[in-house]
Amino acid sequence: MRRVSEAAQTTNTTMTFLEQLIDAGHYIPMGVDGLYGKSGAFENIISRIDLLITQHGAGQNAEVMRFPPAIAQQTFEESEYLKTFPHFAGSIHCFCGDEKEHMRILECVAEGKDWTQGQKATGMVLTPAACYPAYPVIARRGAMGAEGVTLDLSSFCFRHEPSLEPTRLQLFRQREYVRIGTPEQVLAFRSHWLETGEKLMRSLQLPLTVDVANDPFFGRAGRMLAANQRDQKLKFELLVPVNSEESPTACLSFNYHMDHFGLIWALRTPGDAVAHTACVGFGMERITLALLKHHGLDPASWPASVREVLGGL
Repeated sequence: MRRVSEAAQTTNTTMTFLEQLIDAGHYIPMGVDGLYGKSGAFENIISRIDLLITQHGAGQNAEVMRFPPAIAQQTFEESEYLKTFPHFAGSIHCFCGDEKEHMRILECVAEGKDWTQGQKATGMVLTPAACYPAYPVIARRGAMGAEGVTLDLSSFCFRHEPSLEPTRLQLFRQREYVRIGTPEQVLAFRSHWLETGEKLMRSLQLPLTVDVANDPFFGRAGRMLAANQRDQKLKFELLVPVNSEESPTACLSFNYHMDHFGLIWALRTPGDAVAHTACVGFGMERITLALLKHHGLDPASWPASVREVLGGL
């Protein structure tokens, strides 16, 4: 990582946080809002956070799964994501034509026209959340044992949400622990992570609050879903002011899905009841940005206690 320039040090009060990140070399612009390369220092922080999460989750006896940033279109459709978040979805298309169609594409590029109209679906969709690929995997195993299933997951995820807010990325990393089992097992899991997640973040000396939240569902029906989600306290978020004090950023989310995914993928407990699910999700870039915002753009200058928590960063 290059040091923050002298000019930036004197103008930080007038530069946006995004501009500061770019000036410090942490974010590398790629010509699309919400899509950035990252510095080696940024990646090092993420790797330390990842290890810290693993340490806090060691007692979960979780099965580790790591997925690519794409899932089968069938799995995506079965998840019912399109019912509630069609505005975030990203499908993968590619060229499947002949030489004549290839020439047409080249002509479109040369003339500055849209060359993507002939693209066809590949049967893959960009992963919207790290837990989505795991549910059908567990379902194919059949009925679960009495202890249920706990998973440790990680994936790049995509949401079509272009923005100049540095915390609102279109491609981002999500680390999750997921619990599948009886309602009692699942709610105990979420209670554990509400406490453990807050403890983890406080060890990084970040200002935070935990509050009831709702997902940004789409459309008029979505507003009713959001109100119901809040009323039942199905979602909590751990919030840290990064972009502003008025609109703090959700760095962790704690979600109780009830029997939603259990019904979709026929997940069953030993008594043949529909399994419930819950997850805790860590926004890896968002936690890193919170650290850079509150402790400074040069990790070498962070409080010694924070660097120690992160393994001597």
